[in-house]
Amino acid sequence: MSSGFKEYKSICRTVGGNEGAKCKYNTRLDVYGCGCSHDCKYCYAKSLLSFRGLWDADAPRVANLKKVETAIAKLKKHTIVRLGGMTDCFQPLEEKKRITLETIKLLNAYDIGYLIVTKSHLVANDEYLAVFNKRLAHIQISVTCLDDVIAGDYERASPPSKRLKAIYDLHRAGLDVALRLSPLMEEYIDFDMLNSLSISKCLVEFLRVNSTIKKWFPAVDYTKYTVKHSNYYHLPLAEKIRILQKIKFGNISICEDVTEHYDYWKKHYNPNSDDCCNLGFMA
Repeated sequence: MSSGFKEYKSICRTVGGNEGAKCKYNTRLDVYGCGCSHDCKYCYAKSLLSFRGLWDADAPRVANLKKVETAIAKLKKHTIVRLGGMTDCFQPLEEKKRITLETIKLLNAYDIGYLIVTKSHLVANDEYLAVFNKRLAHIQISVTCLDDVIAGDYERASPPSKRLKAIYDLHRAGLDVALRLSPLMEEYIDFDMLNSLSISKCLVEFLRVNSTIKKWFPAVDYTKYTVKHSNYYHLPLAEKIRILQKIKFGNISICEDVTEHYDYWKKHYNPNSDDCCNLGFMA
């Protein structure tokens, strides 16, 4: 490991509790930790780690690749692990360290599927396209706003225009890729522009907030966030349904924390009731 980077030791874990019970892919592999330079103001991982003094957006820690392989070797073949549970595995540090690239090679070698959730366009760079295994790779690229300038006010990730291009590039390469509206905040989305996109697969995750996120990100109208569940406040189900009706894509699935809402999406909305990530569907 190069000098100048702190090692991140908590690499792989299976999430329990409310989230783990609902998420089909609850084993998370973090190759960067204790901070993410995207530093999104609405990030619930940031709020959790900051409270414990474990968040440094300017100097995230880097996993030791040998320890990453040890963790991967313990996973069952043909399972799917999520790359990036608490931090983005394609944050800018990846351009220097290439830990995600090497981790993908290891996952291919061990025949372990991987779900990548990122706010970066780097995932569609040629060096990654060259190593992705189409049978094992699943990619979700998150956006919260389609305006590059507005998005830059509250997140330091790749501009949305670059993320959208990455989706198209990955789709043309024959990979399982989805647009992830995460978190979906009605006041930040131009729905006419959204519906004009040539997107075949979309995943929606609504904003969840606590007092820390409200303080960091005061621009949202939180008066509608009246449903409390697992220490976060959420929109009521009727509000979520109203907002979803503005989205005209043919294939939409909902990622959800609130148990009653989760049950509703599973029964009445998600195309795959057993998998709200809807992995494997390709138009």
